[in-house]
Amino acid sequence: MLSSLLVLAQTTGHAVEAAAAHGGEAATGITKITQDFGINLPGIIAQVFSFCVVAFVLYKAAFKPVLATLDERQAKIESGLKYSEEMKAKLEAAHAESAAIVKAAQIEGTKAVEEARKSAKEFLDRQTQEASAKAAEMLTKAQHAIELERRKMVAEARSEIARLVVTTTQQVLAQELSADDRSRYNAAAAKALQVA
Repeated sequence: MLSSLLVLAQTTGHAVEAAAAHGGEAATGITKITQDFGINLPGIIAQVFSFCVVAFVLYKAAFKPVLATLDERQAKIESGLKYSEEMKAKLEAAHAESAAIVKAAQIEGTKAVEEARKSAKEFLDRQTQEASAKAAEMLTKAQHAIELERRKMVAEARSEIARLVVTTTQQVLAQELSADDRSRYNAAAAKALQVA
């Protein structure tokens, strides 16, 4: 860039000198324009050259590092945005996973509650059946005990009635019965009571 500006400056300078040397109409026109407008052509060329040198130095010393820093920052920003997008995707995946875990836990909880209810109902039914069986067994034992007590009372009543019959019969007959007669009357009375 600098070399092309130097070549341009030299070419312009040579053209002006050549025009002035030829003394032709072209030289008079350029000289006239430069004089009319107060333009100092060698000063302008020197300023253009100085500007090009300063621009080159600034480009190498200032703009290039600044542009490198900007590129580096742009890369970091893009990396940060990419990381942010990745984290957003991971966060959404984590939300979806946690929602799935919560749903699965709710389903498991519902199953556990249902199983607990079922177990409680089965336990209650089993306890009710056992209680009913025990009550039936106790009722049967009570009825059996009542039946035994009734038979015992009937047997005692029969023996008491037989004794009373024998006593009454002895008194009615007013005589002493022999041991054979007494046992025959007792046997007959006991037989009669059993039939009744």
